[in-house]
Amino acid sequence: MPSRRDLLYRLATITGAAGLSGCSNFLARRAESPTADLPPNPRAGSLPQSQHTWNDRLRTDSEDNPLLPEHFRLLLLDLDADPTEEAARTVELAMRTLEEAYEFRSDGLLHMLGWGTAYFERLGRLGDSPIRHPKVVSRTDDPELLSYDAILVLASDVPSQLEATEAAAFGTRSTLGGVTVEERLGDVFTVGERRTGFFGEELPAQHANAEGVPNDIPSDVPNFTGFFSGRPGTQASEERVTISDGRYAGGTTMHLSHLRESLDSWWAMAEADRVTQMFSSAFTPEDVAGHGPLDFADAVTEHASETGRVGHWEKVARARKDGEPLLLRRDFNSVDGGHAAVQFLSLQRTLNHFEETRDAMNGWWLQDEHPDIQDEQNNGILEFIEVLSRANFYVPPRDRRAFPDA
Repeated sequence: MPSRRDLLYRLATITGAAGLSGCSNFLARRAESPTADLPPNPRAGSLPQSQHTWNDRLRTDSEDNPLLPEHFRLLLLDLDADPTEEAARTVELAMRTLEEAYEFRSDGLLHMLGWGTAYFERLGRLGDSPIRHPKVVSRTDDPELLSYDAILVLASDVPSQLEATEAAAFGTRSTLGGVTVEERLGDVFTVGERRTGFFGEELPAQHANAEGVPNDIPSDVPNFTGFFSGRPGTQASEERVTISDGRYAGGTTMHLSHLRESLDSWWAMAEADRVTQMFSSAFTPEDVAGHGPLDFADAVTEHASETGRVGHWEKVARARKDGEPLLLRRDFNSVDGGHAAVQFLSLQRTLNHFEETRDAMNGWWLQDEHPDIQDEQNNGILEFIEVLSRANFYVPPRDRRAFPDA
């Protein structure tokens, strides 16, 4: 039988399976120490190595489009502890509790632990990290630019499981899904802010009492704007958004925006006008019915000059690489603060890709094509949204999710 020291050393040097490589040479040091033993993650073989790899665990619609979980909870976190081995052990075991309690899929619990600009700034490594402080990327918005240490993204079709998970991770709940809770994220972090929301048919209509949501919003729409946003060809692949090399390989960057929506005037428009504003003047309501693919011709300049209006999707479709979108969106409806909103969560290989996509969405260059097109008029959906805040995070691979770079 191999000695305990030999086994730990092999785990450290070959697999890193214990998941605590966030502290420099952590596993190798543990191989020489009798303290703070942590066995390999028993579920590592059945879970994707990248925390953001969700698509295979999602439900799909009739067009095989992945459908996001119906309920979300985002916990924006402040760090209360130094990035020590003991703190890293607490974080890793707390995350393993979630994995043991619920299956990693929509009807169980999907999750990601990301690390923010405040954390990398603490380490003096923000300039070397794949993220940077958020910035204003539109001349029509004045968002609060946030800096948190971390973010825990939770998603499930079962809303009670999100509530139970937060209570176990940050409160006093002693069991989760029949599993005894021994380590808590709340021993390392404080929840600085909570974001909640939902995605799917009937759910927006259930929140018609929120400011900005008309009372007669149709019951069958999945989003407050009424249109399905996950059509084929409108999302980057998980491979596209994964960092491919270097010390951050296997992870991704995450951008989070809180967007207030004003939808009374949106729903007051005729359906054909809403289609034009969301997609383009080339489509009819019949064209966009269902969840099938749409062929966005590169004709936004022509549409601007001919009609004096341009659609949101035809602008954003210009921000592509090798014909593929740059962002993988996991955004959802929200009524945080009592008003209609979108928690816009996007994953991308580099934050430059988010900024390129937002620049395309701004459509400023199109104002030269027709006087009716202004910053927020006849310019996609910009008239109906206001950016309240922005924040950036790095989502490491699963086996490096506890204090990366420390």
